[in-house]
Amino acid sequence: MAMAAAFRREGRRFVSPQPITAVRSSLIPEDHAPLGVRSISTQVVRNRMKSVKNIQKITKAMKMVAASKLRLIQTRAENSRGLWQPFTALLGDAPSVDVKKNVIVTVSSDKGLCGGINSTAVKISRAFNKLTLGPEKETKYVILGEKAKAQLIRDSKKNIAICMTELQRNPVNYTQVSVLADDILKNVEYDALRIVFNKFESVVSFLPTMATVLSPEVVEREAESVGRLGDLDSYEIEGGETKGEILQNLAEFQFSCVLFNAVMESACSEQGARMSAMDSSSRNAGDMLDRLTLTYNRSLSLFLSVSLPFSFSLCMHTHSRNLTLP
Repeated sequence: MAMAAAFRREGRRFVSPQPITAVRSSLIPEDHAPLGVRSISTQVVRNRMKSVKNIQKITKAMKMVAASKLRLIQTRAENSRGLWQPFTALLGDAPSVDVKKNVIVTVSSDKGLCGGINSTAVKISRAFNKLTLGPEKETKYVILGEKAKAQLIRDSKKNIAICMTELQRNPVNYTQVSVLADDILKNVEYDALRIVFNKFESVVSFLPTMATVLSPEVVEREAESVGRLGDLDSYEIEGGETKGEILQNLAEFQFSCVLFNAVMESACSEQGARMSAMDSSSRNAGDMLDRLTLTYNRSLSLFLSVSLPFSFSLCMHTHSRNLTLP
């Protein structure tokens, strides 16, 4: 009887009258957690590791999708450069021409997760708008793409003439872009069209570019003032059409070709930038996963070093209480 009373007194020493408030690991039940142990919950770290692994899988998949789309668009973008380059030699390229009515055509993407490619085009459009401000001058925006629309509508809503989105939802061909260019020319008055886009150079590099398409009246005026704007004067005009009518047809065809090239170059730059951004995200997710794994291992080792001696003492105490004296 005396020995049983001694066991009961020793058992009361293992019971704490105060509630347990320490942070415990989820690997053991709450009533068996050691007192005074403060560590990161291993369950929280495991959940975080699982989330990072899922994000890494998504970014890797998006990189592969962007790479496949890039291979399809890159050849078309390079081939489209041959459409508008002859117009530069024929009509000239005069980005510094001072005109009264400027129309800035900003080409962007409809989706994000592609770095700062859309912000670059918007910054150039805003900067050129500030340069052309002045008395008796007017500047309008024609926006292609949801991302440029979301940024320019904040401070230039009254200057937006036309806004078109979801242009690249399906593969774009020259016929669709020519119809789009015809709608723009019918709904805006212009002396110069400034097409702002990102020219594709490589997967990790793109060049912000602005192409200029002048109206026939401005072309004739500049040709008379400068003397020779392009190689058009070196050709003879045959047929019943006048030089003004030929310039009108050439200006419309030039704008459709430049716009088609701008759409192709922007789409190619978008996929290259998204591929690069997803590759960086995948590597960052891998680095974060390594740090979380290290944290998980440290937390688990700390928990085991504290809980195992306590569990052994608790088992010994339980076994001693179950002893029966003869």
